[in-house]
Amino acid sequence: SQSLTFAEDKITLTYAEEEFEVMMNWEDPLMSASAAYVCEGGGDVLEIGFGMGISADYIQQHTINSHTIIENHPDIISRAQAWAADKSNVTIVEGDWYSVKDTLSTYDGLFLDTWGDQHMSEFSASLSPLMKVGGKATWWNNNGSNNDIFNIPNLTWQEISIDPPSNSYFNASTYYLPK
Repeated sequence: SQSLTFAEDKITLTYAEEEFEVMMNWEDPLMSASAAYVCEGGGDVLEIGFGMGISADYIQQHTINSHTIIENHPDIISRAQAWAADKSNVTIVEGDWYSVKDTLSTYDGLFLDTWGDQHMSEFSASLSPLMKVGGKATWWNNNGSNNDIFNIPNLTWQEISIDPPSNSYFNASTYYLPK
């Protein structure tokens, strides 16, 4: 429900008179790696959170059957809908992922990247009903470590060296992509 500010290189919000970055374009290589992983088997891909559309652009570069995007922020929903207007394999689902999860199908790939998500503690339990056997899932890992906070079985990590600009949400030099 917070008002967002969109710039070419970032999305921000202001809370208590302080500006916080929600997403920034320096994440591009991380979004590319995440999309490549969840699209490895092709098929049907679920993306939870559209943000700046960086990962959505990368997902569309892969050979997939369908691309379902869940977005709950009104300012971003309209941007996601405009982005998807000419993409016949994209469905935009409006709402909170946790509230709509039981209306969804199952997927070969899943990428979760939300900001301030109150349902993150439910992610692990929600994975199995959303995934096809052998599916690939990942999420934005802002921990700056390979700490398995969701207790996902058989989790591995891809280390990606990065040099983000100073920001309010991630300042480590290594990103641990969960797989």
